[in-house]
Amino acid sequence: MMSATRLATALLLVTLLAGCEMLGVESTEKIAALKEGEGKAVGSACRQANRAIEDCFALNPRMHKAAVFAGWREMDEYMRENKLEAVAPLLDRAGAKVEPQARAAVESTSDASAGTSSEPRTAPATGNKAVHAS
Repeated sequence: MMSATRLATALLLVTLLAGCEMLGVESTEKIAALKEGEGKAVGSACRQANRAIEDCFALNPRMHKAAVFAGWREMDEYMRENKLEAVAPLLDRAGAKVEPQARAAVESTSDASAGTSSEPRTAPATGNKAVHAS
């Protein structure tokens, strides 16, 4: 009789603990996966905006560097495979809007060096580091 009560109590306890996710309690694995995904998204966005990986790290100090780099690298490979050009950032490092003339200069620099040149491209108005043309 005592073992049936213990078994019922154990089953009830297991059932209640299994429902912790419904209460909003997240596991460490789930939190780590979310941070990994956020870091990859930030890295991908930095690469698409033609930001150097070092600038991306500096602009996002709270993100996990390995995840940011993984996202940056994946986007770099994707952009090279599909021959996509980087998008000029609308904000500079300080968060101020980039002037339209400066953005046009960045875009014309990208267009001019989009050929077969192996010279590094730079985005003079945004302070980005050189990115090699594909």
